[in-house]
Amino acid sequence: MTPNNEMMNYALVTGASSGIGYELCLLFARNGYNLILVARKEDKLRHIANDLENNYKIKTLLIPIDLSHKNAAEKIFSQVQEKSITINYLVNNAGFYVKGAFSETSWEEEQGIIQLQCLNHIRLTKLFLPGMLKCGKGGILNVGSTGSFVPGPYNAVYCASKSFVLSFSEALAQEVADSGITVTALCPGGTYTAFQKFDKRKKSILFPVMKASRVAEIGYKSLMKGKRVVIPGRMNKIQVFFIRFIPRNFIVRLTGSIVAKK
Repeated sequence: MTPNNEMMNYALVTGASSGIGYELCLLFARNGYNLILVARKEDKLRHIANDLENNYKIKTLLIPIDLSHKNAAEKIFSQVQEKSITINYLVNNAGFYVKGAFSETSWEEEQGIIQLQCLNHIRLTKLFLPGMLKCGKGGILNVGSTGSFVPGPYNAVYCASKSFVLSFSEALAQEVADSGITVTALCPGGTYTAFQKFDKRKKSILFPVMKASRVAEIGYKSLMKGKRVVIPGRMNKIQVFFIRFIPRNFIVRLTGSIVAKK
């Protein structure tokens, strides 16, 4: 899991300032990878970069940008190109969600979800993949959700975008199967992150909430092993497995009733 030459040591992580993204940055740094840190808050990125550089003796490049804005992917790619950096691991992690009835939620926020997950992350992949293919070794980690496997009433746009991420990841993984590049879809369930805080009283055996560090560890190991789809957590795996055997209409109604009560 450690890079063995100077050309194979850069990972780009979006949503790097907190949650799963931050924990993935720690894992890459511990294993000797230089990092390109992408997130909205420059001050927080700078603090994280200083810690990583001091503790792990790696190089960092900071790109403070909001990926829910148009052309953000092109701006990121341009800055990386200016530094003559070739990345070998791309982690499309940044994300957020909007809860509520679609008829009442903010279009601006939902458009931001689509721009981020269905446009800019895919655009980043489009831009960086040719260079990765030339190197012939590396991987892409796309962060989906257990919501990738079922429609989500009251999270309709978010779950639809995560379904898009999963479908795209599986298709691309097959396209590049013989290239030395792997594509992994990480599909966590409930996770303690900056934008998704859970009341501990709402935790249950059926709907566990995992630590971001544990989700990141599973995602990192799966990426390095070249797994295509990984669902962290035993109960999350069981739920996704049984979804395929339950009538879809029932699952959608059940999901809607659960989300509506939260």
